Amino acid sequence: MGLDEQFQKAREWVANSLDFDKNYEASVFETTIRVVGGLLSAYDLSGDKVFLEKATDIADRLLPAWDTPSGIPFNTINLNQGNPHNPGWTGGESILADSGTEQLEFIALSQRTGDPKYQKKVENVITEIRKNFPADGLLPIYINPHTGASASYSTVTFGAMGDSFYEYLLKAWIQGNKTEAVKHYREMWETSMKGLKSLIRRTTPSSFTYICEKNGGSLNDKMDELACFAPGMLALGASGYGPGEREQFLSLAEELAWTCYNFYQSTPTKLAGENYFFHAGQDMNVGTSWNILRPETVESLFYLWRLTGNKTYQEWGWNIFQAFEKNSRVESGYVGLKDVNTGVKDNMMQSFFLAETLKYLYLLFSPSSVISFDEWVFNTEAHPLKIVTRHDEGESSGGLVAQLKSPFRYRSRKEGRTGNK
Repeated sequence: MGLDEQFQKAREWVANSLDFDKNYEASVFETTIRVVGGLLSAYDLSGDKVFLEKATDIADRLLPAWDTPSGIPFNTINLNQGNPHNPGWTGGESILADSGTEQLEFIALSQRTGDPKYQKKVENVITEIRKNFPADGLLPIYINPHTGASASYSTVTFGAMGDSFYEYLLKAWIQGNKTEAVKHYREMWETSMKGLKSLIRRTTPSSFTYICEKNGGSLNDKMDELACFAPGMLALGASGYGPGEREQFLSLAEELAWTCYNFYQSTPTKLAGENYFFHAGQDMNVGTSWNILRPETVESLFYLWRLTGNKTYQEWGWNIFQAFEKNSRVESGYVGLKDVNTGVKDNMMQSFFLAETLKYLYLLFSPSSVISFDEWVFNTEAHPLKIVTRHDEGESSGGLVAQLKSPFRYRSRKEGRTGNK
């Protein structure tokens, strides 16, 4: 973005003030995608080793979380003392998204440090899940960290607590440059997409396409705004299919994106609620009515614009941005809404608003050469990581480090990409 002065100031803070030695109960998932991912991305973009050193420090503090009988990690850990555990409200179970969304960051860390231990921990999770992977590829949101078994009584969802597990199956395949060594990720993902199709329903009277949730044998006509990452994921993965299926999945992505855009358009503030229910003859109704500046719909608009060239997605993104400007902008930043119907504000700006929502909006109006899909893959917190070709399952050290190209230098978006390869 050309903000060199601000970057240097932040770099100095990271080098001199960022300290992870805290008596703090951290979410393994959130810390991985936000902190490890953010630091690794800064390293890939700048080549400055201070970011890699800090990423290694925090990752080492998280690693004991994977020391369970099954290798499925506990989801909370004390950064200073270790002591991993699961939050009480899960009944001791691990959460699917929290346990299966660390692959990109930890594989990247092994590649860049030459130490295979990080990759080994997170790929073991996939090995464990593959042992009993269901025919429809849909996993309940709770997994037992002692046995590795899914808790069949729990919900299947592409929303909260399920979402990014499916995203990382696709993106780990892309991160490894789609080679034989990462083929199993793609195969698992395609299995899960068959399952996703089984959850697709359409509303009356307007025929909005949505993804149900599933509990046991019954479907629940509810969709989280969080599940609005799915159109972007489907569009990104569509190119890996043959011609017939490719069009089918791209078409499904476009239908779901239209629904997600209408999550926004259907409220008085033109901002989406947290989730929606679908009743015959009523199309969609806001369930939980807050908005906390979430990025998922804008993320999908960005992917669809990049992959189809259809400027409609830019128009929709601009309308959403204007709604944020109108309803959420305050003197010191942006805040969420307690209710998208009344517009009453809360008093918090989530970190993902900067990391994801505004970044995806910026990229939606930038040339495709800025963070090209040919060379980068975004983690689930929108931090771009360099794609590094993987050749065999055991290769996780020196050879991979050498494959990392020199980092690009970015100027303003009008100038696009410059730099030395």
